[in-house]
Amino acid sequence: MTRMHPFWQIINTIPNFPKADIDFYDITPLLWHIDELINELLNALPDGMIDEVECFATTEARGFVIGSFLSGRTSKPLLLIRKAGKLPPPIYRQSYDLEYGTDMLEIRADTPKSKILLVDDVLATGGTLKASKLLCKKAGHDVLGALVLLDLPNLHDDIGMQVYSVMTDTL
Repeated sequence: MTRMHPFWQIINTIPNFPKADIDFYDITPLLWHIDELINELLNALPDGMIDEVECFATTEARGFVIGSFLSGRTSKPLLLIRKAGKLPPPIYRQSYDLEYGTDMLEIRADTPKSKILLVDDVLATGGTLKASKLLCKKAGHDVLGALVLLDLPNLHDDIGMQVYSVMTDTL
């Protein structure tokens, strides 16, 4: 394991949740250290990239929290990628595989076209980020890549875009 980052002292790992053989990384204690968290996320991006980003696109629920703080810090808009049935039409919908099942995401179809940086908390199998990228492309956005707090590279293959992360855990 590569758990040298000080955030590992704050993140709670809950074994066998939401089902057996799955470890849940509870990042909510990091919200008590929001300035450090946002600084680390922004520092994970290459120099000058934040200037290219026109909008953050985030997935619920923990991605909303991180994306909201990034949006506030940088004064860039926030595009919400929601679970099915949460947005009024017009929408685009995309199914995807989870580590422990399948789900569906939706995005508004009528948002201004932007250069998007996807934001989420944990990259595990990559299903959520892949679906988010497809949704953003359907809506006409240019996806610059993804920014995550924690990347678990042993659980996913190439997800088809550049991923920037604060931490990596090779399990």
